[in-house]
Amino acid sequence: MSQEIAVIGSPEFTTGFRLAGVRVFENVPDERKDEELDEAVSNVLRNDDVGIAIMHEDDLDHLPRKLRQNVETSVEPTFVMLGGGAGSGGLREKIKRAIGIDLMDEDN
Repeated sequence: MSQEIAVIGSPEFTTGFRLAGVRVFENVPDERKDEELDEAVSNVLRNDDVGIAIMHEDDLDHLPRKLRQNVETSVEPTFVMLGGGAGSGGLREKIKRAIGIDLMDEDN
């Protein structure tokens, strides 16, 4: 069973992903993030069809602490944060956690 990619964020953030074929998305306008982002993230967390969820790093600041911890430790779906200068180290660890192997390890 293949899983979906989801994208969460402002309509400007999600549009490019939608044009690339991402079918699961939660649009949350910037001016409504404090009120609506937690529900959008919770919806994606509950969606068993989603394997990877993409968000902007800055949007983590709009989430309550407990939900932010859930996002940061979630294995399925694995949350990938874009922006914020996180670098590839965090993404590498998340992918390793999600699939069980380190794709960058030359011994694999």
